[in-house]
Amino acid sequence: MTITQLQYILAVAEHKNFTLAAEKSFVTQPTLSMQIQKVEDELGILIFDRSKKPIQLTDIGQKIVTQAKNIVNEAGRIKDIVDQEKGFIGGEFRLGIIPTIMPTLLPMFLNNFIKKYPKVHLLIEELNTDEIIIKLKNGHLDAAIAATPLKEEKLKEWVLYYEPFVAYFPESHSKFQKEEIEISDLNPDDILLLRDGHCFREGVLNLCNISTDRDQKL
Repeated sequence: MTITQLQYILAVAEHKNFTLAAEKSFVTQPTLSMQIQKVEDELGILIFDRSKKPIQLTDIGQKIVTQAKNIVNEAGRIKDIVDQEKGFIGGEFRLGIIPTIMPTLLPMFLNNFIKKYPKVHLLIEELNTDEIIIKLKNGHLDAAIAATPLKEEKLKEWVLYYEPFVAYFPESHSKFQKEEIEISDLNPDDILLLRDGHCFREGVLNLCNISTDRDQKL
């Protein structure tokens, strides 16, 4: 089997559709299907259960996809090793970042990064936290910047900086005159929250010590 065949398998596993996987892989659907069939024939197993809609992985297929992700990711590092041996850092680096901090954080490091690593092709995607987690796990991002903790065992987190929470109250609010706000002063019924999928929403709810069940009733 080849790296390309493994990439086709990963595409189908992600999109659960041969036609869409072929479009994302920039090949025809018959070509993609034929290459996956070759792998299945070679191994003597079925990777996908084609009788289900959408297409599902078989039990052995799930194990193969997990290993295929490792192989494809490691294969992509070979060029990085060669570039480092030649004395420069190059290649493609895919970074995800949440929209709440993207406009202020990117200008702080983007120009310096480009000057320091001119051979790196930096691809930046504005994504919410749920999308970031999915893309990191699927190998579509190399790194991401989000509000932590994400509580994902398979993802490694490093703290970049700490930022204090600040509360804003209108003059008519009963807490307006207070110099400092206690957690007990925060009423979830009065707080404007971001939509589901944004980590700052979860951060506020965690701060208020609100259970998920109660949040759904608000």
